[in-house]
Amino acid sequence: MSSVGAHLTSWDQTFFDPIELPTRRKLATLRDAALYITKLPKAEHDAKEWQAAMQALLLVAEHDGPTMFAQIGMMRALRTGMGQNRHR
Repeated sequence: MSSVGAHLTSWDQTFFDPIELPTRRKLATLRDAALYITKLPKAEHDAKEWQAAMQALLLVAEHDGPTMFAQIGMMRALRTGMGQNRHR
């Protein structure tokens, strides 16, 4: 299969509205959100809400999906109360 026209993963896609963290820091891109998740302590990172958020980020980045899907995943994970005290 030819790689001509193959889609490149874009972690630099921006969210329509940046995701504001409790610390007032904002996540503007898929990359920002993915790095935030990977820096969480293992117990938080492994929680189903954060795993779902990361799955949504991967699908959007790898299949050029709507960033709103990833944003919803991130907002749901943040709303669970996990990551609320993160200072990243």
